[in-house]
Amino acid sequence: MGRRASVAAATAAMMVAWCIASVMSRNHLHARTPRDTHAWRTNSLREAVKEEVEGTGSQAAPSRPQQQADGSLDDSFQRVVSDAARTQRQEEWGQDPEVTPELFQGDIMGLSPEGEEGRLISNLYGSNEKQMILRALHTLDFLTCIKFVPWDEVVEDYLLIWPMEWPKGCWSYVGRKGGQQILSLQPPDSLSKGCFFSLGKPIHELLHAVGMFHEQARPDRDEHVDIITDNIIPRFLRNFHKQSAENTTFSYSYDYRSVLHYGKSFFSFIKGLPTIVPKVEGAKIGQRVMLSKLDCLKLNDVYGCLDDPFDREKYTAFCTFLGF
Repeated sequence: MGRRASVAAATAAMMVAWCIASVMSRNHLHARTPRDTHAWRTNSLREAVKEEVEGTGSQAAPSRPQQQADGSLDDSFQRVVSDAARTQRQEEWGQDPEVTPELFQGDIMGLSPEGEEGRLISNLYGSNEKQMILRALHTLDFLTCIKFVPWDEVVEDYLLIWPMEWPKGCWSYVGRKGGQQILSLQPPDSLSKGCFFSLGKPIHELLHAVGMFHEQARPDRDEHVDIITDNIIPRFLRNFHKQSAENTTFSYSYDYRSVLHYGKSFFSFIKGLPTIVPKVEGAKIGQRVMLSKLDCLKLNDVYGCLDDPFDREKYTAFCTFLGF
């Protein structure tokens, strides 16, 4: 009982400290909407992010995704280029940059061993974008036992967060594939904020990188949503294929609030035309604010973060209070 009380006390103290740090970091107070409340929850990461952004000069990012000794591009880059040949620019149908490439669904390549992932952020990102990427990384560090650590230039397997020119968009392979693995986050431009509209955008792609599929890929999804195939761009129908229960459900209930759920009109051939309709009236899908409670619990469960009773109580509390 004493240990349980200490967990609750530690959790409460951490949340209070987080809130105080967030408030003190603001120049003034203002009324918060439900949406910016979730952004407010992550403001305590600012100091850690600022310190790393200002201290990243010692770690040089490559000028482009790596090449093999024979001069050919790394396999992951080759796959990106070959997929790009089948992909139109997002501007052609005005879609969100997240739904541009054809790289979302595929075989799960494997989870990161020991819950640790080397990562390298391209210096092509501006300071604002780099800060949001770091906030996303630190959010997962805080809410789970997975740790994203700066790449030491020795370990062969690492995540390269890189603003790919072609295909543009927000995308990642699902799970570890080995070697240099690209996660692309499109920077803002004159047309849109790219993948930096909200913290949930980079979090969404990071969840793919650590092995999580889209929520609507669950085998039981037809009990919860209707897929309107007639409204989907034909060549993107495969993005709505189901995955096995082993890869998707992990014994958790269907989650409309998941940051990994498609929005209602993703991949529609006419902008705004519905492609996914929830069977629960009033249910909203496609949020890109923050991990949901179930996203958080599922990720912790998959990586064994809940095996120890002490950790289970700790991470369950974090997910419950800080999930969307």
